[in-house]
Amino acid sequence: MLRMESETGWWLITHPDHARLAGAFAAAWGNAQFRKPEPRARVLHGIASHDDGWAVRDAHPVITRQGRPSAFSRELVGKYSAFEEIDIEEYLAVRDRAVRMIAEEDPYAGVLILMHTCNLLTEHADRSTIAPEGLALLDEFLDRQRAYKAELLSAIAADASLTVAEKSEGTIEEHFRLLQACDNLSLLTCVAYASPAHLLHPLPCTDGSAVRVDVLPVAPRHFHLKPWPFASAEMQFTFPARHVRGLEFKTAAELEAAFHAAGVESLSVMLSA
Repeated sequence: MLRMESETGWWLITHPDHARLAGAFAAAWGNAQFRKPEPRARVLHGIASHDDGWAVRDAHPVITRQGRPSAFSRELVGKYSAFEEIDIEEYLAVRDRAVRMIAEEDPYAGVLILMHTCNLLTEHADRSTIAPEGLALLDEFLDRQRAYKAELLSAIAADASLTVAEKSEGTIEEHFRLLQACDNLSLLTCVAYASPAHLLHPLPCTDGSAVRVDVLPVAPRHFHLKPWPFASAEMQFTFPARHVRGLEFKTAAELEAAFHAAGVESLSVMLSA
């Protein structure tokens, strides 16, 4: 779950819906400066589906020690440091399912999700918030993911429907970076981030170079991107969310009931050059 505070409660966005927004960004990505991804359908599938494994968990939201929805929030942007609030074994099982449920049908899409998962849990995870027994589980998980990545890359190498260029390590790395960029832009949107940010990695250009894209907030869920990676000078995207009243909840059951009682509404984000 992702959360955005309001005056009367919280907007809650599920992980799969956040990922669909990332996929919409990826589908619109590309112009004279920025290269579009190929193989297009498989890359877009990976980006839009990268959090499908969270659907069951998100249907049963839980609370933090402070009684707030346990969810990705503004405070976690740039550093994943909420592990003291998480059952690490259950969390890793969800992460593994999110990779495998896509990889088993499409290794190309799956390897992008796997790379995203490993990057999150190595480059961005705050290991100081994980208990020693949890660290052992995390490191075993990462070893299994690395072994699975080798299997997926072998399947990709044997896939006759892909060109040599599409199978290359450099191209797969580019697509992983696009997933990261669109995921991060969706996260910034879903928490209404209000400080300058950027899309994590240098992103591939049509001339063979790569540049960093900066994200500058203009208003809630309105961002300037520089340089501009889309074809149209201004774009609006929508995504579903539920509003639950109350800033704190006594029990997870209370939050879950409020979440399922809330109607699904449509929020929007504006991106401009």
